[in-house]
Amino acid sequence: MNQGSSVIEVENVGKCYGKMVAVEDVSFEVFEGEIFGLIGPNGAGKTTTMECVEGLRVADSGRVSVLSLDPWRDARALQSRIGVQLQEAQLQKRIKVWEAIDLWVSLYDAPLDPDRLLEQLGLTQKRDSWFMNLSGGQKQRLFIALAIINNPDIVFLDELTTGLDPQARRTIWQLVRDIRDRGKTVFLTTHLMEEAENLCDRVAILDHGRIIDIDSPDALVRRHCPRRTVIFSTDWTGDPEVFTRSAAIEEVRNDGGTLTIRGVGDDLVSEVIHCISANSIRVRDFRTEAPNLEDVFLELTGHSIRSA
Repeated sequence: MNQGSSVIEVENVGKCYGKMVAVEDVSFEVFEGEIFGLIGPNGAGKTTTMECVEGLRVADSGRVSVLSLDPWRDARALQSRIGVQLQEAQLQKRIKVWEAIDLWVSLYDAPLDPDRLLEQLGLTQKRDSWFMNLSGGQKQRLFIALAIINNPDIVFLDELTTGLDPQARRTIWQLVRDIRDRGKTVFLTTHLMEEAENLCDRVAILDHGRIIDIDSPDALVRRHCPRRTVIFSTDWTGDPEVFTRSAAIEEVRNDGGTLTIRGVGDDLVSEVIHCISANSIRVRDFRTEAPNLEDVFLELTGHSIRSA
């Protein structure tokens, strides 16, 4: 993507809670018009980092700039230019959808058209429903509406689809893309790798309070998990070592007529197909497996379960 101007600058930020170090020496930039994701295991420091950027917490060290303003000192000037959806957001059980929207509209000088916004978010039919009667996906769409009702330049979304079913999740993904397509900047945190891979132009991987790497999902995959896999079934009984003559192929395994071939480089699949053709091998089925952002995540942060 073409990078716009920097709208968020985080330099050497640190934050501790007593003796516990939540964030340590974190630095990154977010550019205008991109979806930027902060990903990491539970307890990695994602929410703390976001809250320091939003101005909900004061960093113990370092510098944060949002739209050239200090999010803590200049909170009043900044609040009309950002929208925030919190991880643990709730509303009164018996507030109606239109009442919540109307309340938020009253807080800003130039809000979006509330009826049009409800229509865009698929909430028109729920405008008279109580908050407690909304489904999880409907509640999240309402929170997104409240986050963007002031037509902000930057929208912050913290774990926006956790616990939602796949259909609701993909609906909200499209809403986030629509926000970006209107020229806004989206800064989100998630522990769902599929979500980050589908939405984010760039991601920063955070672990133990530190940034491990930052780049586009595709670039991170190429850098950290370059191996590809080709799997096919055949009745061929020749020597599998014929495949190792290609420099792209590193490993060949034959498991009862199912050959698994691993290697690196964009030419791996072509090399395997060429070898199959050159040796007149009849193939029953053929598939490829490519690494994804989840593989990168596990490679960099480990496979063990984090309690928090």
